[in-house]
Amino acid sequence: MARVGRVAAETESRPVPAALPPPLRAWFGVLAALAAVAVAVLAAVYAGHGEAGRADRWVMDPTADSVRPPWRGVALAVDFLGEPVGAAVLVLAAVTGCLLLRRPRAAVSAVAGTGVAVVVATLLKSLVGRTIHGPGNLSYPSGHTAFLTALALALALALLPAGRPGPGGAAGASLALAAALVAGAAMGWAQVALGAHYPTDVLGGWCTALAVVPVTAWLVDRIADRIAERRGHRQQGYQ
Repeated sequence: MARVGRVAAETESRPVPAALPPPLRAWFGVLAALAAVAVAVLAAVYAGHGEAGRADRWVMDPTADSVRPPWRGVALAVDFLGEPVGAAVLVLAAVTGCLLLRRPRAAVSAVAGTGVAVVVATLLKSLVGRTIHGPGNLSYPSGHTAFLTALALALALALLPAGRPGPGGAAGASLALAAALVAGAAMGWAQVALGAHYPTDVLGGWCTALAVVPVTAWLVDRIADRIAERRGHRQQGYQ
């Protein structure tokens, strides 16, 4: 019994892995601020526009059917990951994986980060009023890109560094940013290839995720720490 109690006490005393590890907070605090500025600048430049800009046409003309089979099938498959059903399955799988790895904060951050990113992107679409393929089709920023980038970044921040002796600081930030870049590039390519968004919409969606996920992850840690402190005080009071 004594051994069981000792093991339980050691388990409770172990620090819970953070959603945003301390070595990465400064890096991603600055990155979030820069991303927010980029989102605002792009919003100001393309507010009320209904056609591709010069930068968009330089990358790819989104008004044309720019992909053919089999790549069109790939683009549709990636696009499905940002649709309600595909996104729900993806988030559920991510949460399940985090819980199996005993990373509860990562699970909460994945749900909260993607949710906030999608909500912010949706609100920005209404505020900016940029359209594609006629009135009513709001395009800036890309919600699909914001979602997948946010999910990849939230998981990368919590799971890649994981507080281990390995990557931390600049190395950990690079790994997390690379994960966000890969996810954003994949979804962004699909959105532009299918003619659903302009390239600058995709960039805006990517920056939206970079702006909100670190802040959301930090808040998850703050709230979880407060809850843990209150539980600790209550346990001390009972003793």
